[in-house]
Formats: sequence, structure tokens, C-alpha cells
Amino acid sequence: MKYAGIIENDIADSDDGISFSIWFQGCHFHCPGCHNQETWDFEGGKEIEYEALLEKIKEGLLANGVTRNLSLLGGEPLCKENRKYVSKIIHSLKSENKFDDVKIYCWTGYTKEELEKENDNNINYILQNIDTLVDGQFILEKRNITLKLRGSSNQRIWKKENGKLQLESE
Repeated sequence: MKYAGIIENDIADSDDGISFSIWFQGCHFHCPGCHNQETWDFEGGKEIEYEALLEKIKEGLLANGVTRNLSLLGGEPLCKENRKYVSKIIHSLKSENKFDDVKIYCWTGYTKEELEKENDNNINYILQNIDTLVDGQFILEKRNITLKLRGSSNQRIWKKENGKLQLESE
């Protein structure tokens, strides 16, 4: 599989502490003004075996006795080429009690409704097991650098409440 980059102690890509952030390689959206254009090419990035990446994530989430959140970004983590890896990573973390306090954030250019409409097993699992979803494509004309977790005002934040992702009110 391919990834674009990792930040092991990321303070920008969560709203609740430090994150271990991974940028997946490849995106079909190609939003004008995207600040991660180097992640668009599915042939770019760094090659890594899935198991090696999973071990790196697991070690990073608990490094030095500090529990981090997991932030999944891109590129596009939920495109057909990447979603099975995202689902497998989340499933692996959810199967080990030592990661119970890890909050999972995911950014996608798809809307939650588009993802739900696909009725894809990997997507359904991801949506049921993440804590925060930031959805919608970046729109340069709606760029707003003052927004929490988002680059443009059309993007939405969904937070898990009572076991379901709920749209966060402004």
C-alpha cells in the first residue's frame, strides 16, 4: 500500500490532544487550492507493507506513555483504493483494549450521505467506528482558515454521540 506521510505528534489534526496522523496516497477529487496536491497521484508516495504500517501506528499511538488520537487524512482515505486499509487499521485497533482511549478522526472529500449511499461494507464499518468525520471537498471560494478542523465553510464535522455520527452545530 502507499501513504504520503506520517506525523507522529500532530497538534493540528484533532481538537482533543495529540494525534498520530497518516496521509493516505491518492485522490480523485483534485480540489483547486488543495494544500496536499502531492498526495493526489496514486503512483506517488511511499510504499509500505500493511502490517509494517499497522505496527508503526500501534507503536506511535502509545509512544512514551502518551495516548494519541489517530487522524486519517489524504489524499483520500475513503476512496475505493484506500478504504479497505482504513477499515483494517480501525478493526485492528478496536480489537485491542489498550487502544480504547484512542479517538479516530477521518477527513474525506465525500459527504457522509454519499458514503452511506454506497452501502460498502468497509465504509459502513469505518463510519460506525470513528469518533469524528470531517466531510466534503475543499472549495477554494469558501476557504476559511479560522474554521476548526476544516479548510472551507462547506465542509462539515460529524461527532459520535450515543454511538452514531451526529452533525456538530456551529
